[in-house]
Amino acid sequence: MSPIRALIVDDSASMRAALTRILSGDPEIEVVGAAPEPHRARELIKELNPDVLTLDVEMPGMDGLSFLERIMRLRPMPVVMCSSLTAAGADVTIEALRLGAVDCIAKPVGGPAELAAGASQLREIVKGAARSRARRMAAPAHRAPPAAATHAPFRDVVIAIGASTGGVEALFHVLGALPEDSPPVLVVQHMPAAFTASFAARLDRSCAVNVVEATDGAPVKPGTVYIAPGGSHHMTLEGGTHGRIRLVAADPVNGHRPSVDMLFRSIAPLGSSAVGAILTGMGNDGAEGMLAMRNAGARTFGQSREDCVVWGMPRAALHAGGVETESSLSTMAGVILAAARGAKHQER
Repeated sequence: MSPIRALIVDDSASMRAALTRILSGDPEIEVVGAAPEPHRARELIKELNPDVLTLDVEMPGMDGLSFLERIMRLRPMPVVMCSSLTAAGADVTIEALRLGAVDCIAKPVGGPAELAAGASQLREIVKGAARSRARRMAAPAHRAPPAAATHAPFRDVVIAIGASTGGVEALFHVLGALPEDSPPVLVVQHMPAAFTASFAARLDRSCAVNVVEATDGAPVKPGTVYIAPGGSHHMTLEGGTHGRIRLVAADPVNGHRPSVDMLFRSIAPLGSSAVGAILTGMGNDGAEGMLAMRNAGARTFGQSREDCVVWGMPRAALHAGGVETESSLSTMAGVILAAARGAKHQER
């Protein structure tokens, strides 16, 4: 099998060298070129036809988002954002993911152990991106209108959603379609710790529901979406549909912290008072937890293969028996809301 052809775009010569060394250390990856800025990157994309692009977030003298928009509009391809851990870098990275970048990773820094872990993660992300389905640039997210008064009321339920690779763009679609009186929604999206607060804030500006980064002990309330903070804790629910969020310090599950499985397992005791959805992502996180939810009587949905950037997590959940129904991204909010009202969603 031919190696994955990667092109690196970064204004720092030392970072280009570091990324080249890291990626070239995997026999499944070939670094075919490196560019210091977008104009040269555009020439190399045409010349080398890479499988994956790693793109710096902040580069002097250019607008990184404008470059990404051109890529996703004119030549959609898997793009991995490499960001420094700054507030500005996080904000731009979230916008890049909304526009169709496959994944994001912090630039490798720290001592030998941290560098080794970051290098391994970067190689796996690049290989996963190469297997992803590139999508054209998403339409701008718009604030959803309030629910119509003629709609049936929501049951006393909690909605739980898990996502990973490609999930930022998917969550903008799904959460952006929820009405302001939606049942509470708990979300685990795999992303670096420095990015989840910016992600919640960016979603909050685009959605009718309130979107916040979850905190330990916060009571779950209708009309609010809780994004699990990345890094050192798992997010779980304690105390039922009117309970509180708990951030649990524990080892990674399925290689992730927070883990979708940990969230879904904590939701499963709610039985029919829960609705679960698993969106695009690599790996199998969430499969066992979704099966536990379904076995307990919850309604469960998985994003369809044709609609996923990476059909990994939804596939694992489907094959494990946890997915009741598959749904496209355009209909996912509808099936979730119909289940929350206690009705079968009618396709239109």
